Amino acid sequence: MDNGSSFYEFLLFEFSEIRELQILHFLLFLILYLAIVTGNLLIIAAVTFDHHLHTPMYFFLMNLAIQDLGSVSVIIPKAMANSFNNTRNISYFGCVAQVFSFVFFAVSDIFLLTVMAYDRYVAICNPLRYEMVMNRQACTHMVAGVWIIGLFYGVMHTGGTFSVTFCSNMVNQFYCDIPQLLKLSCSDSYLTEVVILAIGVTIEFGCFVFTIVTYVLIFTAVLRIPSVQGRKKAFSTCLPHLIVFSIFVFTIWFAYLRPPSNTPSDLDLALTMIYTFVPPMLNPIIYSMRNKEIKVALAKLLAAVSSFYV
Repeated sequence: MDNGSSFYEFLLFEFSEIRELQILHFLLFLILYLAIVTGNLLIIAAVTFDHHLHTPMYFFLMNLAIQDLGSVSVIIPKAMANSFNNTRNISYFGCVAQVFSFVFFAVSDIFLLTVMAYDRYVAICNPLRYEMVMNRQACTHMVAGVWIIGLFYGVMHTGGTFSVTFCSNMVNQFYCDIPQLLKLSCSDSYLTEVVILAIGVTIEFGCFVFTIVTYVLIFTAVLRIPSVQGRKKAFSTCLPHLIVFSIFVFTIWFAYLRPPSNTPSDLDLALTMIYTFVPPMLNPIIYSMRNKEIKVALAKLLAAVSSFYV
């Protein structure tokens, strides 16, 4: 295969050639996917139908849930279908769509988490100015900016990745991952995407530093809170946010910037599983399911649905 225009599909990583293990992979991915979808859909439904949750924090949470749903939905269903049908293939344009969609949602996730850190900073460090700073128009502009940045990154990285000349269509990953696709290049044109990745990581590093500085200021303010209960509540809200954000960012950076290898790596697979599945699975738990207002909204929603069918 001489170049990308001479073939119509890629062959993805196969977890196992044993049929029973393929079915097991399918079932594990199905359980994982249903858990992620259920958790994030409950957040979206709760925020949408309960007017008490129409505040900046929950508006951001709803958008985060949409992004998490999108990022896993462009990867897991195809992986499940391949395991169930004992196939490895994905069409060329399906691979293009996976790269664009995943980058779009993942980058949007990083920038939205940065916005959420700023929202917590204003709420805790400048509570008297919160409603003025985080008004409806400002929040709408922030979220719109997040989605536009994600779209821009998606187009940029997809164009950079598929402008290369491919010498093989064997992708050593269970979905079309940019680092694995760049390993298939047999020309220097892949350097364009490497430069784009480096620029992207630099900007994302700025987001990470901003978030760290924001949380340092938040924790400093929290330590001055006289109430032990107040400090505990603030820490329980902010610490999980910082932990998941750090896991998400560092695993992506390590996976995308580590030196390429021509052989399948367990480390590559492990890193991909972490930044692909862990944040979408944990975000509903740490941001919402431990939140009293979300629990009340979900109880009302479930009660309304139950009464409708009775």
